[in-house]
Amino acid sequence: MEQQELNKRRSIPFREQMQIIRRILSYASPYKNQFLLAILFSVALAVTNAALPRIIQIFIDDHLTTGTVATQTILLFAGLHFGVTIIRMTVWYFELYIFNMASEKTVQNIRHQLFSKLHDLGMRFFDQTSTGWIITRATNDTEAMKDFWHVFLTIIQGVFGVFISLGAMFLLDVTVTLWILIFAPVLLVIIRFYQVYSSRTYGEMKSKLSLLNTKLAETINGMSVIKQFRQEKRLQKEFEETNKAYYDSRYSMVKINALLLSPVINMLYTLSVVLILAIFGINALTSPIEVGIIYAFTSYANDFFRPLTRLMDSLSLFQDGVISSSRILTVMDNEEYVPEQAENADAHITTGKIEFKDVSFSYDDEHNVLNNISFTVNPGETIALVGHTGSGKSSIINVLMRFYDFQQGEVLIDGKSIREFPMRELRQRTGLVLQDSFLFYGTIKDNIRLMNKAITDREIIEAARFVQADRFIEELPGQYDAKVVERGASFSSGQKQLISFASTIVRDPKILILDEATANIDTETESLIQEGLERMRRGRTTVAIAHRLSTIRDADQILVLDKGHIIERGTHDELIDRGGSYKGMYELQNIGLQT
Repeated sequence: MEQQELNKRRSIPFREQMQIIRRILSYASPYKNQFLLAILFSVALAVTNAALPRIIQIFIDDHLTTGTVATQTILLFAGLHFGVTIIRMTVWYFELYIFNMASEKTVQNIRHQLFSKLHDLGMRFFDQTSTGWIITRATNDTEAMKDFWHVFLTIIQGVFGVFISLGAMFLLDVTVTLWILIFAPVLLVIIRFYQVYSSRTYGEMKSKLSLLNTKLAETINGMSVIKQFRQEKRLQKEFEETNKAYYDSRYSMVKINALLLSPVINMLYTLSVVLILAIFGINALTSPIEVGIIYAFTSYANDFFRPLTRLMDSLSLFQDGVISSSRILTVMDNEEYVPEQAENADAHITTGKIEFKDVSFSYDDEHNVLNNISFTVNPGETIALVGHTGSGKSSIINVLMRFYDFQQGEVLIDGKSIREFPMRELRQRTGLVLQDSFLFYGTIKDNIRLMNKAITDREIIEAARFVQADRFIEELPGQYDAKVVERGASFSSGQKQLISFASTIVRDPKILILDEATANIDTETESLIQEGLERMRRGRTTVAIAHRLSTIRDADQILVLDKGHIIERGTHDELIDRGGSYKGMYELQNIGLQT
C-alpha cells in the first residue's frame, strides 16, 4: 500500500488540497467557539501592532521635530506606548492559549476517531495493510496535525497583519504603498512554485517514512527468526537503504526550504525598505519630509513582510499537514467494514446449533476458497475440520466468527440467520481460542477479564481453576496480579494458552471455536491443555481445527477439506474404515510419531 501511494501521486492538486482542508476542518467543529474567540484576539493583536508605530510617528512629527516637546508630553506618549504594549501582550497570550488548547483538542479528536475507525474496519483491511503503515497513520500523521493547526494560527495572524499594515500605509501615503505592492506578484509566484514542489516532496517523504516504520515493525516482531537464520546484516542493509531514501527526500525538502522561505522574503523586505527610502529621499529634494512617516512606513513594511516570512516558513508545515491529512482521510474513507448484521438484529443464542447450507466464500470476490460447504453441528456436539494447508479450514472459522461476509448460501445458529444476531451477542456467546495466544500488557487478571468490569475477581479465579491454569498462576509472585509484559513473552506457550482458555471460559460461551489450540504447546503442559479442552467442550457446541488428528478422535463429526470442498465426513472410526484421505493423513502422522 505504501508503494501504491508513492506511485499514485507526485503532488496534490490545489483544488484537492482545499477539499482535504475543508474535510479536516470538520473535526474542529466541536471547538469552533474557541477558535472564533482566538480569531477575535488575532484581530485585536493586529490592531495593537499597527497602533504602536503610529504612536511613535505622531510623537516624532508633531512634537519631537517641532521642538515643542515637554516632559508631560514625553510621559504621556511613553505611558501610551507602554499601555498599548501591555494590552498587546495580554491579547497575544489569550490568542495563543485559546487557539492552542482548541487545536490540541482537535488533534485529540482526530486521533480518537482514527483509532475508533480502525476498530470498525474488517479483517480484510488488516490482511492487506502493513502494521507499520497503520502505526504511521495513528502516530506520525496525527502528530503532524499539531503543527498543521499552528499554521492556521500563523495564517490568521498573517492575513490580519498584512491587511491592517496595508491599511495603515494607505492612510499615510497611497503612492508609496502602491510601489510596495509591486512585490506581491513575485510573492505569489514563489508561493505557487513552493506549493507544487513541496506537495510532491512531502508525499514522497511520508511514503518512505511508512516504509521505514514497516521495516522497523517487521524486524522487531521477527527478531527471533532473524537471529536464528543470521539475517542481521541483510536486514541492516535493507533498513539502511530505506533510511537513506527517506533522508534523500528530506534533504531535497531542506534545500528548497533554505532557498525559498525566509531568505527570499527578507530580500524582498530589504528591497522594499530601499524603495521607501529612495522615494522619500527623492521627495525630500523638493520639499521637507516628516521623519516620523519614514519610521512608520519602514515599521509597517516590516509588519507587512514579517507575517509573510512566518507564512512562508509555515508552508513546509502546511504541506506536511495536507499530506498527513490526506493519509488520515484515506483510512477514514476506507469502507472495508466488519460484515453488517440485519438492521433490527435482536436474536439470542440459546442452544448453539450451527448449520452451514451451501456456503461459498471468497476473500477477493473472484476466487472461492469455500465451495458449497454444508454441515450441521447439534447443541453440545463437536465437529472437527481437518485438511492440508489452504484447504479452507480457517476460512470456515472466519465466516462463522463474522470476520468476513460470505457470498452465497446460509449460516444458521439455532435456526436463525447469523445476520440476525447482534454482533455483541455473537462475540459474547462465541468463544474463540487461537493457535497463537496473544496476551496484552497488564496483569493476568486483566487478560482474563479483558476490560469487562462485569466479570468479578471470583469468576476469574473460578475460570482459571476450571481450565487448570491456577496451578501455575498461584505460584507466581502476585498470583493473578502478576505482571504480563508485551505479548506475554515471560510465559511459555502452554501458560499463555491456559490464560487464553480462562479468558474464553469466564464468559460462558455456548459455542466454542478452537483454531488448533494445541499446536504450539510444550509437552509439560500438554496434558493440562487437553484436560482443560475437555472440560471446556462439555455442554458446548464446538468447532475445532485440528492438525494433530489424535486430539479429535472423539469428535462427533469430522470434515475433511480439500481446496474448499468437503471430500469426506464421518466419525474417526468411520473414516478409518472407509480408507480415504483421512486414513492416509492419520497413518502418516502415526508413522511420524513412531519414528
